[in-house]
Amino acid sequence: MTRLRLLSLFLLIAFPVGAAEEPTGYRESEYRAEVPATLSGATVVSTETAYALWKTGRVAFIDVLPRAPKPEKLPAGTVWNEKPRLSVPAALWLPNVGYGRLADIMQSYFRVGLEKATGGEKDRPVLFFCLDGCWMSWNAAKRALEYGYTHVFWYPQGTDGWTSAGYPTERLTPEPGGQ
Repeated sequence: MTRLRLLSLFLLIAFPVGAAEEPTGYRESEYRAEVPATLSGATVVSTETAYALWKTGRVAFIDVLPRAPKPEKLPAGTVWNEKPRLSVPAALWLPNVGYGRLADIMQSYFRVGLEKATGGEKDRPVLFFCLDGCWMSWNAAKRALEYGYTHVFWYPQGTDGWTSAGYPTERLTPEPGGQ
């Protein structure tokens, strides 16, 4: 193999084509888009690694998929059936904490949820996920690092990668207190 071909192959492996550049701040729009390959201070994990971490039972899994609000002005008597969230078994669902900007009440909700998931131990491993190509999990993992959590994992393929691999899922209900 020529040096040029070898260099090209190395660059494709080291710098995936299409991966977004890691921003210094939070992503505040277009949350379903190409995500970075990195998150400074966190460990980015593959589907297989996420599954291996889940099997240990020692890593807190946090699902941050946003929750659709109940439509306003539904006619009286209309039944509202929220879409079920099938996710990683035993994960804690903290919806809406992955936005680029959070109101104080949502910051508090996120902190309380993290404390519950980790038993208040900021050095307990915690893994954040959403869907494939969703910036919500990237933002949430970044925010957890800023809150002082020291063993943060980010799983960018989220439940799309998890279910595609055939791993088990269960229906989650959102942690109470979020908006």
